Amino acid sequence: MTHPEPAPTEPAHTDPLAALRAPGDPACDVYLTGTVFLDIVFTGLDSAPVRGTESWARGMGSSPGGVANMAAALARLGLRTSLAAAFGDDHYGAYCWDTLARGEGIDLSHSRTVPGWHSPVTVSMAYEGERTMVSHGHEPPPQEPAPRCPPPARAAVASLAPGVEAPWVGEAARQGTRIFADVGWDETGRWDLAALGDLTQCEAFLPNAEEAMRYTRTSCPRAAAHALTEYVPLAVVTLGAEGAYAVDGRTGETASVPAIEVAALDPTGAGDVFVAGFVTGTLAGWPLADRLAFAGLTAALSVQEFGGSLSAPGWSEVAAWWRQIHAYEERGQQDPAALERYAFLEPLLPEAARPWPLRRAVPTIGFGGGSL
Repeated sequence: MTHPEPAPTEPAHTDPLAALRAPGDPACDVYLTGTVFLDIVFTGLDSAPVRGTESWARGMGSSPGGVANMAAALARLGLRTSLAAAFGDDHYGAYCWDTLARGEGIDLSHSRTVPGWHSPVTVSMAYEGERTMVSHGHEPPPQEPAPRCPPPARAAVASLAPGVEAPWVGEAARQGTRIFADVGWDETGRWDLAALGDLTQCEAFLPNAEEAMRYTRTSCPRAAAHALTEYVPLAVVTLGAEGAYAVDGRTGETASVPAIEVAALDPTGAGDVFVAGFVTGTLAGWPLADRLAFAGLTAALSVQEFGGSLSAPGWSEVAAWWRQIHAYEERGQQDPAALERYAFLEPLLPEAARPWPLRRAVPTIGFGGGSL
């Protein structure tokens, strides 16, 4: 299957790296590789599905998922994002390719369509602030010859897995790319940091509290963050409703930022958006606490929309939130300290909203846009 050249996309209203860009810099800000899924998300469920019964959802959305969640989140924050992935040779694959390349402006020159291979699919059911997922897919056949990856980039995001080392991570690190890593649940149950071989190549590691404590054999997520700095320079542990905590082992600096309370529609992809926000702030050279605050804010804004990739906020959404909390402050309903925590964002925010909205997840493939 061939794909048309991407149409011009809406330029980012904010380039967080504008002051740092110089001739000779890599064309790519962040490089990613992984599996792109078609996500089908059901929301508005009163409870988890019960065996032998039929459940009806009040909402539904479809969007690219998997590594696309991170790629879209980075691109919407103004970073030049390159994704290397296999796409199915089917309508789902064409939809995901078109959405990411034409809709989000993501560079897919290192990606490929695999003839006869169907797109992986995940069905996600969101209820009570949680989600249950069912996925189906097969590994794509290896590409011959191997692509020239990774390209030069300021940063890359790697998903670590026990016992699995990705050669591209070491190659990227040797090129001077800054590696940020997250990790999934250890199905082996061993929780051995030595099994995460690529961790030694990383600048930052961003597990959640449960993962961090299991890997470090600690009972406190903050203690876990400190323990992780023996393996990686910067440890960031997400604490759910309590926010996030970070330790820079190089300087001894710590930061703790509370979470923002929002009415969550769908938590799919929120962790990816958090990482994207933290990467953005790090590349821009912000203080550690500001990076944590921005990451938490973007993740909070994302859970108010359907789906993973297309729920990620852009700068216009951040600006709308900023204006909203100022309006609350004028009515005496907003803690002034909360405003001060995010005041560093004000010089970056666009003055006016974009003339059209971001793409959001749609109930079925084939509609031109909008959301349910």
